[in-house]
Amino acid sequence: MKIGIGADHAGQRLKSVLLDHIRAAGHTVVLFGPPTTLDDDYPLIVGPLADAIASGEVERGIFTCGSGIGPAVAANKIPGVRAAVVDNEWSARDAVAHVDLNLLTLGERVIGEDLAKAIVDAYLSARVEGGRHARRRGQIAKLEMSAPVTADGVSGMGRGR
Repeated sequence: MKIGIGADHAGQRLKSVLLDHIRAAGHTVVLFGPPTTLDDDYPLIVGPLADAIASGEVERGIFTCGSGIGPAVAANKIPGVRAAVVDNEWSARDAVAHVDLNLLTLGERVIGEDLAKAIVDAYLSARVEGGRHARRRGQIAKLEMSAPVTADGVSGMGRGR
């Protein structure tokens, strides 16, 4: 699998650990952002990673920072990107299976290296499920296009944005 990975200054150490781990598992890695611990702005790094996911340049992405929260919020502004902060293996598998999570964000200040590796393994090995989850992903896609979702799944007028 082709994985994009990036980090801001607060996630460089964890990114380094995960790079070796992901490559050892046989995945191809595309790096985003500078390899520095100098203060930087995560939206400027996660934005290109999210664009690469949305365009299909990479299949999935991983971003590390202090908490994982800001980059997830920023990346979710890009249509086609489904980002979330994850702090356990079950949530990583479930998020891929149910919502087709394609950008995992991890907080270096929140989780340890061994847990981060286990979460990444669960995320990269998980597969998207169909059925009711496919229907819900369609409803999420309609929200992304600023179209309200009704109980019958039909889109109405725009949200007026």
